[in-house]
Amino acid sequence: MSTNGNAARVVDARKIYGEGDAEVRALDGISEEFPSGQFTAIMGPSGSGKSTLLQTMAGLDQLTSGQAWLGDTEITGLSEKKLTRVRRDKVGFIFQAYNLVPTLTVEENITLPMDIARVKPDKEWIATVVDAVGMSDRLDHRPSELSGGQQQRAAVARALGSRPDIIFADEPTGALDSTTGAEMLGFMKRAVDEFGQTVVMVTHDPNSASYADRVLFLLDGKVADRMEGPTADTVLDRMKTLGD
Repeated sequence: MSTNGNAARVVDARKIYGEGDAEVRALDGISEEFPSGQFTAIMGPSGSGKSTLLQTMAGLDQLTSGQAWLGDTEITGLSEKKLTRVRRDKVGFIFQAYNLVPTLTVEENITLPMDIARVKPDKEWIATVVDAVGMSDRLDHRPSELSGGQQQRAAVARALGSRPDIIFADEPTGALDSTTGAEMLGFMKRAVDEFGQTVVMVTHDPNSASYADRVLFLLDGKVADRMEGPTADTVLDRMKTLGD
């Protein structure tokens, strides 16, 4: 966690693909702070830079220029080795594709990041997380024996298991039905409100965004607007006029 109260931040973040006539500015000078203990949703039309912002903040992709921090650690220009260590120690990921290891049980998948880092799992905390996502009776199952919703719950438990400083979620409910998706988002909100977790989520769904404390709206690689205390209706209304 950061001494300035931010789990992540970017300053004048730019990501440019191609050059000349083919140049695409996926991020065009974004400066933004992501406070610790908050749930932030990032929204915007397709091609607005949502996933690019998430990936560059998480150290999965490098900025063309500008700076990115995870807590107090500037990750801009870090070597791949150091970046891997920072991601391992500070970051949890939840993707639309669950990215579970098929040969491992649910329990082994959840503790995998800690096993790789050679950190002893906090069994009490893991039990709390597993119970909260409703997977206590599935720990010895392999991913192929689970429904999509159960696989995503396991992925959320894995992201939370090592108590990372920040969790990045990219369309985490995209492959789920609405009921399972709502359960998942409800748990992510609980993780923020009760466990002090920090979540940054990319979504295109106003209903999903309504679980967040605030919404960041992107358009053409820039921050077009911000909204505190969003509801599905206020987000939908804002999305309709974005770019007007």
